[in-house]
Amino acid sequence: MSNGIESESVSNVYGSNVFNEAIMHERLPKDVYKSLKRTIDEGAPLDPCIANVVASVMKDWAIEKGATHFCHWFQPMTGVTAEKHDAFISPTVDGRTILEFSGKELVKGEPDASSFPSGGLRATFEARGYTAWDCTSPVFVKENGANISLYIPSAFCSYTSEALDKKTPLLRSMDALNKQSMRVLRALGNTTSHRVAATLGPEQEYFLVDAEFAKDRLDLTLTGRTLFGAPSPKGQEMEDHYFGAIHERIGSYMRELNQELWMLGVAAKTQHNEVAPAQYELAPIFATVNVATDHNQLTMETMQKVAIRHGFVCLLHEKPFAGVNGSGKHNNWSAVTDDGINLLEPGSSPHDNEQFLIFLMAVIRAVDKNAKMLRASVATSGNDHRLGANEAPPAIVSIFLGDQLTDIFKQLEVGGATSSKAGGELKLGVSTLPKLHKDCTDRNRTSPFAFTGNKFEFRMAGSSQSTAGPNFVLNTIIADVLCEIADELEKASDVSVKAQEILQRFANEHKKIIFNGDNYTKEWEKEAEKRGLPNIRNSVDSLEAMIDPEVARLFETHGVLTNGELHARYEILLERYVKEINIEGLTAVHIAKRQIMPAAIEYSGMVANALNATKAAGVTSKAQAKQLSDVAALIDELQVGIVSLEEAVEKASDVDGVKKQAIAYRDLVIPAMSTLRAVVDQLETMVDASIWPLPTYAQMLFVR
Repeated sequence: MSNGIESESVSNVYGSNVFNEAIMHERLPKDVYKSLKRTIDEGAPLDPCIANVVASVMKDWAIEKGATHFCHWFQPMTGVTAEKHDAFISPTVDGRTILEFSGKELVKGEPDASSFPSGGLRATFEARGYTAWDCTSPVFVKENGANISLYIPSAFCSYTSEALDKKTPLLRSMDALNKQSMRVLRALGNTTSHRVAATLGPEQEYFLVDAEFAKDRLDLTLTGRTLFGAPSPKGQEMEDHYFGAIHERIGSYMRELNQELWMLGVAAKTQHNEVAPAQYELAPIFATVNVATDHNQLTMETMQKVAIRHGFVCLLHEKPFAGVNGSGKHNNWSAVTDDGINLLEPGSSPHDNEQFLIFLMAVIRAVDKNAKMLRASVATSGNDHRLGANEAPPAIVSIFLGDQLTDIFKQLEVGGATSSKAGGELKLGVSTLPKLHKDCTDRNRTSPFAFTGNKFEFRMAGSSQSTAGPNFVLNTIIADVLCEIADELEKASDVSVKAQEILQRFANEHKKIIFNGDNYTKEWEKEAEKRGLPNIRNSVDSLEAMIDPEVARLFETHGVLTNGELHARYEILLERYVKEINIEGLTAVHIAKRQIMPAAIEYSGMVANALNATKAAGVTSKAQAKQLSDVAALIDELQVGIVSLEEAVEKASDVDGVKKQAIAYRDLVIPAMSTLRAVVDQLETMVDASIWPLPTYAQMLFVR
């Protein structure tokens, strides 16, 4: 399908492999189309009577595209997607076959659930699981090599109805946000809007490394990051890569990536070089949060698939290379009504935009009250390398509002806002340049949660993460505050007076989380501590928020996760942390024993032979003697480091209980890995380049 589209216009290519609204309108009977649209747009229950008709039309459309199979495409708690493919064929009694696809097959699938993480919700012998068609996210056709399948975005649950995936709580949270948002809108006098949806625009950062280098790095293959690697003589200090000219080879990759994504209806919009060498970014146009999440999963899969065709490996790990910027996934969140009102749009005079101020304050209160849970939503072993490292937001959750909204916020503290600062015009001092309108506030790229015009940018999410987790948390905590606001407004005799009272109270209660300065400084860490803001530096500690009784109450109240489902996710995420660090530890030992040690010994032998030859010639070389002594000492340190890491991994793996085991991997294995790395990286700077077994940072980051 990717062949032959070079000469076609983007408008013809875009969405060509998606069973989108235009295709539905064209092919479905009018009454079936209207019924399905009510479910998609209004949240009405899916009418089972239309399933067979929709399935038959989908099958015909997919077969025209070359599809032979269909699959329910879902997002288990592994962090990646899953798919089970079935052919359309159905044998007949005369020994032939026909192509069939029933409504039952469209609506429900039955993959084995026993081998997916369940956090104790299911035992190994309790294997039955179900997938359910999410009709709010478009069905699409996709290639897998020569095979072409119809993909059906689906939720995944157990035989006993527990959510075993990332999509189900996201969809539940969207319902909760809609319900509470509509209560507030009605209380404020809005009678025209009928539904509110969270929207998302996730910016995806990634690295590209030449596949010839990557194949010689077992650490990249097994863990997605370099466990060893001395700094390159040049890093990112010249600041010449950021928004620099795109290399031809990279440009060709980006072009094919865009074409693949556009065919799948993914609105890939922006592409550029990022801060670190070999680092890039892709940003899409906003979509509803569940569609955007599906699209981001497709984006990550497609990035990696297309990279192989161009001789690259795409790295989505949060910190593939030490010493240069890691990768995040900036989570741009907003909420929009069905009649097109962005509830976070300030307008020309935000100080008297009551609706905007109520929703703005709801977000501020939700983030302040639930900062620990928001931090937990981005807790991964990979993200631990990035957060707080003067390249990404710190682990302290704070909110940037900018000059205009901070001024309004301060006015609200003392009773009511009466004015809004204007942006004005930029004066560039060149007559031929156009006059540019200046925004009302600057941007703050160090802030973890920043207001950026008509949305909030949650910058703590990791590049490899599904956006489902951070966003079902955001939706739920904001819905909870909106519920609180609606309870007050619905009882008020004067809604405007009550709204102003709420705004003033919230401004005073939550001013501690507003910070517009440099989040990277030590001074801010001290100030944040004085303000009582949590600073949770690692995933193991962060995930504790998920088993807080108040958090469980909140998610159960809004029907997003039961206490059991929430606790299961806590267990799964800790288990994932343990497994990731265990793989890293074992991989580091493997590389150090089988590649680094032999190379170091071989080099020491070369130096010893050269030294002996020099002595035999009657010459004394202090430099050669010192080189041999230094390398020999490092080889001894290397052996100690290998043994120490092996012992740390063995000790941590023997610990009972997932929490204690995660603590052991954090406190024993990670430090042992760091100690071993320091020795290996020092050896890299000394051993002959022709002997060193691993491609270097300079090669991986700069050779194109």
